[in-house]
Amino acid sequence: MALTREEREQFLAEPHIAALAVDAGAGRAPLTVPIWYQYAAGDDTLWIMTGSASRKYELIKAAGRFSLLVDRLEPSIRYVSVEGPVVETAPATRELLREVSARYLPAEKVDGYVDFAWEHHGDQVIVRMRPERWVSSDLGSV
Repeated sequence: MALTREEREQFLAEPHIAALAVDAGAGRAPLTVPIWYQYAAGDDTLWIMTGSASRKYELIKAAGRFSLLVDRLEPSIRYVSVEGPVVETAPATRELLREVSARYLPAEKVDGYVDFAWEHHGDQVIVRMRPERWVSSDLGSV
C-alpha cells in the first residue's frame, strides 16, 4: 500500500540510515553506500554530509543528483525512496555535524563523536537535494 504524502515525509524524517545511490559512470553500477542524512517533514530539501575529496562527492558533482532509500522491517515492512537534483553544496560546519550526529547517536555520545569526526574526518561538505520523485510503500507485517 502506497504511503500518503504525510506518512512518507514523516517516515523519511525518522532517523533511518539511508542507502545513497549515485551514477558511477559508463559500465559501472551505481555507487551505493550507507549514509546519515537530515530531513524534517514538510521541508523542501534534505541534506547529507560527506568528505569533500570522497569518490561519493565527486560522483554526486558529476551526476548533479542522487537518490536515498530508507527502510524498516518492524512493525511492518516500509520504505521510502527519494530522488532529485542537488540544489546546493556548502562547506560543513561543526553545528551541522552536531545536528546530524544528534539524530543518530545517544545524547551522551554526540560531543565525543563530533570532536573526533571534526578533527579526523577531513574537510566535509553539505549537499542539499530537493526530492522530485518519491516511491513508498507499507507492505504490512511479516
